[in-house]
Amino acid sequence: MRFHGKVVVIAVCLGVFLLLYFFGGNAADDPLLREVVEEEEEEEEDGNSSPSPSELGRDVAAKFARKKQPSAGVGARAEELLGRRKEGRAVNRGAGVNAKSIQRSHVARPVARRTRVEEVMHLAVVACGNRLDETLTMVKSALLFSLKKITFHIFAEDPLAPQFKEKLNQWPRAVSAKFHYTIYPITFSVGNADEWKKLFKPCAAQRLFLPVILKDVDSLLYVDTDVLFLRPMDDIWSLLKSFNSTQLAAMAPEHEVPKIGWYSRFARHPFYGVTGVNSGVMLMNLTRIRSTLFKNSMIPSGLSWEDLLHPLYQKYKNHITWGDQDLLNIIFHYNPECLFIFPCQWNYRPDHCMYGSNCKGAEEEGVSILHGNRGVYHDDKQPAFKVVYDAVRDYPFEDNMFQSLFYPIQTKFLDTVNTLCGRIPQVFLKQIEKTMRKVFEDKVVRHVKKHK
Repeated sequence: MRFHGKVVVIAVCLGVFLLLYFFGGNAADDPLLREVVEEEEEEEEDGNSSPSPSELGRDVAAKFARKKQPSAGVGARAEELLGRRKEGRAVNRGAGVNAKSIQRSHVARPVARRTRVEEVMHLAVVACGNRLDETLTMVKSALLFSLKKITFHIFAEDPLAPQFKEKLNQWPRAVSAKFHYTIYPITFSVGNADEWKKLFKPCAAQRLFLPVILKDVDSLLYVDTDVLFLRPMDDIWSLLKSFNSTQLAAMAPEHEVPKIGWYSRFARHPFYGVTGVNSGVMLMNLTRIRSTLFKNSMIPSGLSWEDLLHPLYQKYKNHITWGDQDLLNIIFHYNPECLFIFPCQWNYRPDHCMYGSNCKGAEEEGVSILHGNRGVYHDDKQPAFKVVYDAVRDYPFEDNMFQSLFYPIQTKFLDTVNTLCGRIPQVFLKQIEKTMRKVFEDKVVRHVKKHK
């Protein structure tokens, strides 16, 4: 009887199932169920993952339940489906499942972010004769400590141009990435080129024509070949922001003490201020120079920079000793409002120590830019200057700065303490030690951040 009872129950269930099938229609053809299946297939393609059977069942149940609510309507059902799709995709993105969505988001990000234009500093130098090694040592010192990229404008005699290219192209790739250079021939736009070329030192007058030649450059730092940077060039470059509305160039005084200054004692022409200015380190806003009319002693109206140079030279050529520097002193004598004066530690020369220490800024902060005029890098008259030059020249780019640069300077400086400039070692060592320490700390911090 029990067996027969079970058979009867199974038969009844089968009959009920067949009735539902014929009267209710094929469930697979139901639009609502087909919509659920198609939606899940879409999600499977988008997310590269398959819903579990339980999830599919819950979705079907939810849709059948909504179908029983006539008031919801087709629009409400579509709105709810859209919301559920967005929610599902958001979950997938958050879980790292949807690789396509992640890829799209990575592509979109750079488009939304604005690329910041990197500021580049410009440095000009003029090299003639035997100044190749001295110029390369200057360029090297600028690159050792500077933070921003530098564009070097190298004006050189024809025989020197290929030598510069050869040497600069041999430097390590990590160093080459920090700078760009262009080599220009020696040219003078007005007057007699041979006469300009022989004015004071070979080719030194070329600096007077920089605003005319470098028409696409807004601002520029000019330095003599015998200059060494003992701190980032960025720091003197930032002084451009200190110019007021009329200032268009910056230089240091020729001397700190008028009683022993050259211009105040011997000059036979007008000069700037009380002691004159030294042009071995000269910061220039070329745009302003090109657009300014300069007062002068020749005509009542002002003259542009290019129009002023040749007549000014013709008037004073028999009265000037230091060539182009004297011409600059004459120009800024009549236009003092155009000149910004920076302190002596930015152009530290033997004159600041051979007659006794007279540069207070260097005593307090150390030398920022060392200017070895009078040929002191190449003789034994002021060995303190030569020690620094030799150390920078011989330093291998990729060596440890303290071990291969600072310690040799510090050690060899002991041999100079009995000389006029060597007796104040803190003036020479303070700033370069501070600079190297900062460079070292920055490298360590970057290294640590990389490996976090």
